[in-house]
Amino acid sequence: MQIYLVGGAVRDQLLNYPVYDKDWVVVGATVDEMLEQGFQPVGKDFPVFIHPKTGEEYALARTERKSGKGYTGFQYFASPDVSLAEDLVRRDLTINAMAQADNGEIIDPYNGQQDLNNRILRHVSPAFAEDPLRVLRVARFYARYAHLGFSIADETVELMIQLSTSDELIHLTAERVWKETERALAEETPFAYIELLNRCQALLVLFPEWLQLIDSEQQARSVLNRLQRTEHFGQNVFSCLMTVATTQLPDDEALRLIASMCERLRTPKAWLQQAQQVRQWHQAIADIESL
Repeated sequence: MQIYLVGGAVRDQLLNYPVYDKDWVVVGATVDEMLEQGFQPVGKDFPVFIHPKTGEEYALARTERKSGKGYTGFQYFASPDVSLAEDLVRRDLTINAMAQADNGEIIDPYNGQQDLNNRILRHVSPAFAEDPLRVLRVARFYARYAHLGFSIADETVELMIQLSTSDELIHLTAERVWKETERALAEETPFAYIELLNRCQALLVLFPEWLQLIDSEQQARSVLNRLQRTEHFGQNVFSCLMTVATTQLPDDEALRLIASMCERLRTPKAWLQQAQQVRQWHQAIADIESL
């Protein structure tokens, strides 16, 4: 049994970013061996376990095969025979397909360190195009790292366009779309999320209400740049984006559009209420110093 630190923890260590969560891959083990050591299984169909002391996730090395639509349409195969490289190749981006051994050695079969140094977000393999959720994930990572000078590889953008112009995105659940979006709006450069989704033609499919933001990009960026990074930064970003996106609409129509979008995405009620209040009072807020 060999255990490796994988994914975001390795990436962020190399970027000198704070590491909040650690995920591990276990090579050469069976489900029974994990249970014997006290690991708690997560779900029935996914070979992921919780460490009995640290609470961190340990996943058996696995391969996957596309079997249906959406991000859930996969069959997974976990076996002691699955290698670390076979496990890593199923990941989305090269910078997320690195592992670290317990002696500190970085295992990097897909040149993630090179892409990290060159500030490029690049898919690992053509299997990227099998999972529509990766369109949102790449856009979220772009929102996180754009201020560091990261760009998207052209061939990765092409695969994102391929996913967006197929029927794959419509099979994503509202919960998954919102989860990625909520995280993206709290990142360092949230407008980069919208910019990239528009570039790969996903904005029209998932967030048609935000198409107006592309025409009002300068105004949107100006508003977002004035926001302070408080505890509720992502929620404040959402409220401001909805206000900019509906500025040209009558008040009642704007409030209905906000309500409709929040209902479709199943946002928290507090996000809906704040977005409507900011839209209703945005002019008074803008003039607050002169009131």
